[in-house]
Amino acid sequence: MSVPSTVVILVVAVIFLGLFIKLLKTPLKLALKLLLHAVAGFVMLFLVNFFGSYIGISLEMSWLNAIVSGVLGVPGVVILLLFKYIL
Repeated sequence: MSVPSTVVILVVAVIFLGLFIKLLKTPLKLALKLLLHAVAGFVMLFLVNFFGSYIGISLEMSWLNAIVSGVLGVPGVVILLLFKYIL
């Protein structure tokens, strides 16, 4: 192989690698954001269970509850409490 063809192959490979990384970046970013929110949901559920034990309020620690409270925040925890104690 000559030097110009090697350079062209290298440039094309770098372009494809850049496009591949950009293609995978968005779903990975979304998955990491969802995981971070789920962890935040677990923390919120822990705080509700810790402080709510004094007045008789509790929610179980599950992935569904963590995702709902992580994605929706404080309103998500309120919705979970309403579902548990009203329905």
